[in-house]
Amino acid sequence: MARFQQKLASQSSFEKHGRKSKRELFLDQMEQVVAWSALLALVEPHYPRAGNGRQPVGLAIMLRTYFLQQWFNLSDPGMEEAFYKSPVLRRFAGVDLPPHGRRPVRGDPGCARPSRW
Repeated sequence: MARFQQKLASQSSFEKHGRKSKRELFLDQMEQVVAWSALLALVEPHYPRAGNGRQPVGLAIMLRTYFLQQWFNLSDPGMEEAFYKSPVLRRFAGVDLPPHGRRPVRGDPGCARPSRW
């Protein structure tokens, strides 16, 4: 138990001194290198608009999430898990966690009951 607490203390001092992880340094570089506004302008005419169905996620969030999935070789569920575990990834993509850290229910939110019933 004491060993685990020491590890946490060293992690907090690591963050306190402002040293960035390799992942964070990489994402800072990609923020500068990738022409986000040009990509958004290119994709925007083809991105779904709000209508009768579910509200689409913001284009900037989806584009950055797609790039994160490609850079770090993550599936959709893997990306979701990474968002919960990494504040650096959430900050890069502009994703907020649900209130009180609760996870949203997976699957179609319009479905009232599981398909097994």
